[in-house]
This record gives sequence, C-alpha cells and structure tokens, in this order.
Amino acid sequence: MSPLYLALVHFPIKDKTGATITTSVTNLDVHDVPRSARAYDVRATYLCNPVTAQRALVDHILTHWTEGEGRKRVPKRVEALARAVCVPLVEDALADIEAREGAPPYVIATAAGGTHETVGWAEGAAALRTREQPTLLLFGTGHGLADEVLEKVDAVLAPIRGGRWNHLSVRAAVAICLDRLVGE
Repeated sequence: MSPLYLALVHFPIKDKTGATITTSVTNLDVHDVPRSARAYDVRATYLCNPVTAQRALVDHILTHWTEGEGRKRVPKRVEALARAVCVPLVEDALADIEAREGAPPYVIATAAGGTHETVGWAEGAAALRTREQPTLLLFGTGHGLADEVLEKVDAVLAPIRGGRWNHLSVRAAVAICLDRLVGE
C-alpha cells in the first residue's frame, strides 16, 4: 500500500462567499484528526497554517499531549500526536513527504462540493493499494480548499453523501474518508 499522509489545511481556504481566507486552529482538530489518522496508520498528519501565532498554539497543544500533563493523563494519545507536524503551507508538507520518502506524493483532495471533476471512493482506495508513491490526502477547513489548491492536485474525491445534509465537521470527514479508503 502507498505510504499515506494527511494534511489539515487552514490556508488557502474558502469562506462562505468564496473569498480566500485563513481559518483558525481548533483544539479538537489538533488532537482528534491525528488520532483518527493513527488508527489507519497514516505516517504523519500535517497541520498547515501560515499564521505564526496559530502554529505556536498548535505546538503548545502538541507539547501538552506529548511531553506535558496530557502525556501523563492519557499516555496512549502520545502515539498519535507524535505523528502530527505543524507547517505553514501545503508546500511545506509536500517537501517534507518527499524528503521522507524520496518521491513526491500523489495528492488527493477532498471537497464537499464544487465543480471539479471527482474520482469515486473505490478508485481512490484502489490508487492507495496499487501505488508505491506516497499519497497525501488534503482536507480543508472553513468552506473548503480554495480553487488554487484543487487545481494543483492529482485527484479530488467525490463528496461524502450520507443523507440530505452535508456539513460535516472536518474531524468526521477525516474519519469517514480514511475508513472508506483504507478501512477493512
């Protein structure tokens, strides 16, 4: 199976009007997304935010859970959060993966909507099973990844369709996507 990586992207993101913005980090995302990722053996979870103060917050949260009181209280969480990497931009995650693996990753984005051509879940899962090249799954916050990101990826997954309402938290979307792509 392709070595799998994940990125939670905070910039460039769309707001409800379609403008490009930077979203804020949430404490829940910082420790829940890497935990879901660890359950499916994702090698690293990148938390991408260009704002220095936001990255400092992420580093503070990660340090709490990997070295501080959180480590003592919930030692099992260390295994997941030790795989979390805070970087300014998606390009930094791409460079880190290439340095780790010796090859650039195949990039699959997620999108809850839009006009981009998508691949189905079975095709996405097959790509992960048959590729030797590392794969990076991109998840957007806010109202999704900006078009400038989606235009550079290798594939965009079909939206999650679970019913009549599609406004999942990114944490739920990550868990569903990972299970559909690499679950049993």
